Amino acid sequence: MDEMRWNLRCNFSHFSYLYVEFFTQDLWHTLPVSWQPALQNLSYPQVAELLLEPAHGDRRYPSVWPLSLLAFRATAHALAFPRGCRQERRTRPEEFTENRSQSSLLGHIFRKHVKPKKQHEIRRLGMLVKRLCDQTECSRVVDVGSGQGHLTRFLSFGLGLSVTAIEADGSLVAMATRFDEQLLWVLEKEKQKKNPSSELAVSQFSPRHVTGWVNPKASWEVFIEQLSSVHGVCDGPPWGSKHQAFQPWVPRSPSRRDTRSQEQASAGSTESCCPCDRPVLHESAHSGDRCPDFVLTGLHACGDLSATLLRHFVKCPHVCGITSVGCCYMKITTKENPTPPGLVAPPAPATPGPESVQAEFGYPMSSWVQGLPGHNLSYKAREGACHAVEDYIQRLREESELLKTHCYRATLETFIRDTRPDLRRAGVQTIKKAHLLPFTEYCRLGLARVGLSPELPLDPERVEALLKQQGRVVVYFSLALLLAPVVETLMLLDRMIYLQENGVESQLVPLFDPNFSPRNFVLVALKPR
Repeated sequence: MDEMRWNLRCNFSHFSYLYVEFFTQDLWHTLPVSWQPALQNLSYPQVAELLLEPAHGDRRYPSVWPLSLLAFRATAHALAFPRGCRQERRTRPEEFTENRSQSSLLGHIFRKHVKPKKQHEIRRLGMLVKRLCDQTECSRVVDVGSGQGHLTRFLSFGLGLSVTAIEADGSLVAMATRFDEQLLWVLEKEKQKKNPSSELAVSQFSPRHVTGWVNPKASWEVFIEQLSSVHGVCDGPPWGSKHQAFQPWVPRSPSRRDTRSQEQASAGSTESCCPCDRPVLHESAHSGDRCPDFVLTGLHACGDLSATLLRHFVKCPHVCGITSVGCCYMKITTKENPTPPGLVAPPAPATPGPESVQAEFGYPMSSWVQGLPGHNLSYKAREGACHAVEDYIQRLREESELLKTHCYRATLETFIRDTRPDLRRAGVQTIKKAHLLPFTEYCRLGLARVGLSPELPLDPERVEALLKQQGRVVVYFSLALLLAPVVETLMLLDRMIYLQENGVESQLVPLFDPNFSPRNFVLVALKPR
């Protein structure tokens, strides 16, 4: 067991750069001696089946495996949340069977400008958000980190919700606004072609876009002020009446509430059956502004943003539900590393105030995990948790030529270090179609990118000897990749425990197809009534 714990620590410490420094740090020989002969001659499909696949089928081993290796694999799979169905030989959801670029389940107006992966995500997450809104009888949604507004448009025009979107990048907000206008034009055309009396008309507002950076150190009161600064969620609709009569694009059966709303509208009544549409609003404890309840959502909110939204959900009385999809775990702040590489800086120096929360980090969030000995996760471990396990399994099954790129990069590192010992893990940007290049050409391009002479002489025999170890590089990377879901599970479990400590039960749903969307978990929570 001590041997296995040592290897676990070894894998975590080299997670991010394990294939880069495979030769320079002789990582193969850091594995337990008893593991090396069992692993070094595995074929790529065997690596996928015997190491990474969680299924407990009839495994056939080419040799006897040490019990410590079997225990390591079993423990890693047992400690990770199930990621949903992994179907054999399938890389795309069924909705893309007819057309690889267009979801058959999403209306054509929501597919424009949207890549297939995002189409899959916005449809499934949008329907989940709508269910939360129905359960809470709340029609208002705040979409944080909204980007180009793809999810926002589906929620607003597709599902009939009143949506405020906030995004830090002003250029993305401008694009979202332009795409909204294009969609409105299409809806006008569609409306003119149809008989207005043939479908249920539902009052509809265009989404509201706010340009702003959500400060993880600021309080929920500051967040509410930010939303209301540009006709946000706390204000009435900023648009004129010409933007208020479009019908949801996704057909749905008329509910009792819809029917009653129509009857009231025809009678000239301004009263709404949805509590969130009534003029009876909560009072903000911070500034006295009136603010209705709303559901909070964030699709792949980067780094600390997911943790910030969960804290706002817990503390803000106006947030009645949340769907949280995290990503970029390596950008999460910790006490040991409060400024990790890639951390998004505020657009202007933040002015600390009494509402700031300076002592909170993105991990751990819960008191329980904070009290666990050895709960710390290094930057490399969190970066490793972002790797796509299913995608790598597919490459192994197909014995893809793409697998050689890791060995290429590790071999290149040896020549870089020979010339410049101080230049460790230099940032060699992705070389397009590297797997189709001979190593000499790959090396020439890589050396130039780190400021070294592309004509650096290479020892052909040494190059050949290193490239022959490609199988070992793949096996070592696979061992570390086996831990990626475990690290992600720990971070997500920490968030669930944080909610539980604050009196909120939550569910973790593998909503997206993991073969298509690696960060497929959605944390869903509703406040108790």
